[in-house]
Amino acid sequence: MTKTFWTENDFSVFEVDGLDARMTALQERIQPKFTKLGDLFTPLLSAHGKGEFFPHVAKHARRTVNPPSDSWVAFAPAKRGYKALPHFQIGLWGTHLFIVLAIIYENPDKKGISERLLKDLPLLTALPEDYVVSGDHMKPEAKSIQEIGSEELTALLDRLHDVKKAEFLVGRHLKRNQATAMSEKEFLAYVEESFEKLLPVYDRVIG
Repeated sequence: MTKTFWTENDFSVFEVDGLDARMTALQERIQPKFTKLGDLFTPLLSAHGKGEFFPHVAKHARRTVNPPSDSWVAFAPAKRGYKALPHFQIGLWGTHLFIVLAIIYENPDKKGISERLLKDLPLLTALPEDYVVSGDHMKPEAKSIQEIGSEELTALLDRLHDVKKAEFLVGRHLKRNQATAMSEKEFLAYVEESFEKLLPVYDRVIG
């Protein structure tokens, strides 16, 4: 039988009740895979030549009551902290997997990023049809770039410019059943392809 990278057991972590029990399941089932992905893809991102990248596996350390409903490994050109920088993520919700370039609310350069992307909107609209955007990393939903078109994309970037808590994420989502059906080789190739398509956007984001 072909080895898959992800299993149903991985996604069902988010069905485990209670903070402690879910964190234990995350640490045992998911975080070793995120660590492996960090080791595999940090060299690829660093080789792009825009700074050395470092992996950051989400620890959810500030949580005291509510168990996490998603988890991820982030890649950023900083050893300590990544949330204030444009960064890449590979992560899971209970329903799907995501591979994104993320600008979240801690980023101090959101106005500049918004302006640069608005000047080069075709960079986003030319992405393949399975690429999606979101304005909130705390919610699982995202919209297809091809479906929303330039007008709604512009509105999302305007919001990034004007609203303190606004965010912008762009990348790919893979449904749970799709992710668990992919062989490990297919999944790793899918991640590599996703990053290669997102790196030109990253270049524009960092100016």
